[in-house]
Amino acid sequence: MFIFHSIEDYHSALTNGSVSCVEAVQHYLQKIGDTKHLNAFVGVYGEEALQSAAALDEKRKSGQPIGKLHGVVIGIKDVICYKDHPVSASSKSLKGFISIYHATAVEKLLAEEAIIIGHLNCDEFAMGSTNENSVYGNVLNAADNNRVPGGSSGGSAVAIQAGLCMISLGSDTGGSVRQPADFCGVIGLKPTYGRVSRYGLIAYASSFDQIGIFGSTVSDVAITLEVISGKDKYDGTSSGKAIESFSAKKVTGNKIFKIAVFREALEHEGLDPEIRNRIRGFLQVLRDQGHIVQEIDFEYLDYIVPAYYVLTTAEASSNLSRYDGVKYGHRTAEKDISLPAFYKKNRSESFGKEVKRRILLGTFVLSAGYYDAYFTRAQQVRKLLTERTELIFNDFDVIILPTAPTTAFLIGEKTKDPISMYLADIYTVYANLTGIPGISLPLFRHTNGMPFGIQAMTNRFKELYLLEFSHRLMQQYKS
Repeated sequence: MFIFHSIEDYHSALTNGSVSCVEAVQHYLQKIGDTKHLNAFVGVYGEEALQSAAALDEKRKSGQPIGKLHGVVIGIKDVICYKDHPVSASSKSLKGFISIYHATAVEKLLAEEAIIIGHLNCDEFAMGSTNENSVYGNVLNAADNNRVPGGSSGGSAVAIQAGLCMISLGSDTGGSVRQPADFCGVIGLKPTYGRVSRYGLIAYASSFDQIGIFGSTVSDVAITLEVISGKDKYDGTSSGKAIESFSAKKVTGNKIFKIAVFREALEHEGLDPEIRNRIRGFLQVLRDQGHIVQEIDFEYLDYIVPAYYVLTTAEASSNLSRYDGVKYGHRTAEKDISLPAFYKKNRSESFGKEVKRRILLGTFVLSAGYYDAYFTRAQQVRKLLTERTELIFNDFDVIILPTAPTTAFLIGEKTKDPISMYLADIYTVYANLTGIPGISLPLFRHTNGMPFGIQAMTNRFKELYLLEFSHRLMQQYKS
């Protein structure tokens, strides 16, 4: 029976002949078939994956060098383009659309001999925190099918949680990798903005979006980041900074970390008391180990969520204006109507409630008379946050926060209260506003039986340090 522990162990097994890529793919196809009720996948490319696996097995047997992700079975969120395969952003507006090119991240995965097994369910156009806003229906949390997996990358998180692939890719605009990772008890990394090319990622909010990674070990996430990072001529926001060896483990047992914690975050009334107490206890353990842990004042916490939703919805209203049913997208079946009515029908019939809500909000904050009152002020808040973050990292190596204020919600619990849903993003949107990397680490289990953890963040392009720190925590403190 095939059992996956890590990419390193898997490659060792492939090398010694105790397993093959075909056997691995067969295992995952069986698991996907057995867990269809979770609704994690919207498209499974089984025959193609088996063919790729067979070709890789033959290559390995011939003695040729293997790629960094040789035979690694990967699922990708349904907002990431995979040439000649459907990509729909889990929306009726793009249902049946076939991608005509690879996302740069996918191209890099394939170049290192990864196997793409399918597309994963998500909130429509990556807008949501529960994966309840998909045209394909809800994704279920594998730990408790009555609870949501988080969003928007809920399918990607559940795919790792339920053992349906080895690595999955998601996208993170305001926590859409880290929050579902927290709800599902897996590792979720959002890299620095610009570290990974956004080319081939269907846009929600272009100055926030970043492709992220889900995995079961820090080393697996690290090697995947190493593969997909780098400058891309198709994405002007991608960074040309040197790609470090993220998969190297360089943390020594006696290394001391200087850690900042936002006092207002731990004292926030919305934070579950048990999560607060477990994190405070964890911070004391770090102090007892000799690390410098300091609670600092962060006066901007209450401005983070409003600024985030003003800016992202404004960008979304612009990005989604292209889905008009003329060039592509859903086209109404109604005939003999005026051009304005034609456009309205196309968009009203194809977008779900949450997408409509965010388009309307974004259009409002950009409108004459309100632009300065909302959009300009939100940009000013973003600048203040960036400046404050730079000052914090002058004195500290790492920031630790909760990932989410509660464990996974019950299905339907927050759908009638969008404001409550938005406020649940209070701890994750900070990293997107400032462009810094963040990772969610599944360290704890709540008395309600659900997993939760902590979120660690470092300065921009300090992923190597973040991964070293994360590896240390996972090795020593996971309970």
